[in-house]
Amino acid sequence: MLAFILRRILQSIAVLLTVGVVAFSLFRYVGDPINAMVGQDTSMEERAALRDKLGLSDPAPLQFLRFIGNAAQGKFGLSYRTSEPVGRLILERMPATLELSICASLFVMVLGIPMGVYTGLYPRHWSSRLLQAVSLVGVSLPPFLIGILLILLFAVVLRWLPSFGRGSGTVNLGWWTTNFLSWEGIKALILPSITLGLFQLTLIMRLVRSEMLEVMRTDYIKFARARGLTNRAVNFGHALKNTLMPVITVAGLQLGALIAFAIVTETVFAWPGVGQLFIQSVQFSDIPVMAAYLMLIGFLFVIINLVVDLLYFVVDPRLRSQGGAARVGGH
Repeated sequence: MLAFILRRILQSIAVLLTVGVVAFSLFRYVGDPINAMVGQDTSMEERAALRDKLGLSDPAPLQFLRFIGNAAQGKFGLSYRTSEPVGRLILERMPATLELSICASLFVMVLGIPMGVYTGLYPRHWSSRLLQAVSLVGVSLPPFLIGILLILLFAVVLRWLPSFGRGSGTVNLGWWTTNFLSWEGIKALILPSITLGLFQLTLIMRLVRSEMLEVMRTDYIKFARARGLTNRAVNFGHALKNTLMPVITVAGLQLGALIAFAIVTETVFAWPGVGQLFIQSVQFSDIPVMAAYLMLIGFLFVIINLVVDLLYFVVDPRLRSQGGAARVGGH
C-alpha cells in the first residue's frame, strides 16, 4: 500500500506541474494586465517600469520557475485589480465556496443514494418511474435557470428564503466565516446548494440504480436469498455494499467538480466565494487570481482523487490483498 501511495503522490505532482503550465500560460496569452492597471494617459515609460516591477519583462523560463516556486509556497503575488495579496483574497472567500460545496454534496448523497436504491429495487413501481422522470429536470435544465426559478418561487413569491449572498447569519471563527452556526446562515445555503447539487443528484441516483439492477441479478444474491436471509440483509448487507465502488469514485470526483464549477451558482446567487472572485478576475484580466484559482482547483482534485484511491482499500478487500495492483474500472 505504501508503494501505491508513493506512486499516486508522484502522479499527483506531475498533474500539478501540468496545471502550473496552463496557469502560467495565462500570463503570456490572456490579455495584457498592464492595460487593466493603468489609465489611457500613462506613458510608455511608466508602463515599461511597471512591467519590469512585476517581472513581466523577464524571459519566459525564468518567469515559469519563479511562478512554480512561489506557487509551492502559496504565494501568487498581488492582485492586479485590488493590489491585495492573492492568497488573502482566496482565503477570505474559500470558506463560502467550501461550505456551499459541502452542503451540495450532502444534499446529493443523502437523497441520491436512497433514491437510487429504491428505484433499483422497485424499477417497475409507479413511484420509481415518477422519480426517474423528475430526475430528468436536473439534467435538462441549466443551473442558472434552476437557480432563477428557485429564487422566483421561494424568495420572491413565498418569501421563505433569501435570494442572494450569505445572509446576516455568518459567524466569524478566526479567519473562517461560517453559515452553519445560525438559522439565517443555513437558510442562505439552501437555494444555492440545491441549484449546485441537482445535476449531481440525478447522476448519483441513476448510477446507484443501474448498479443495484446489475447486482440484484448476480448469483451470490440468489444464493443469499436461498440461505433464507431477510430482504434487508440481502438488499443492504450484500447488494448495496457491492455498489459502493463506482459510487465512491463518482462522488469523490463530483465533490471536486462542485468546487470547481460553482462559478455559475455563485454568480446567480451573488455568493461571495472563490468562483465569483474568478469571474471578476476574468473581467479585469486579473491574471494572478486566475492562475491561483486554477492551481487551487487542480490541488483539490488531486487531493480528492488520492482520498478516493485510499477509500478503495477500505471498501474492497481484494485491493488490499493485491497491494493495490488491481483497480476497479481501470481508474
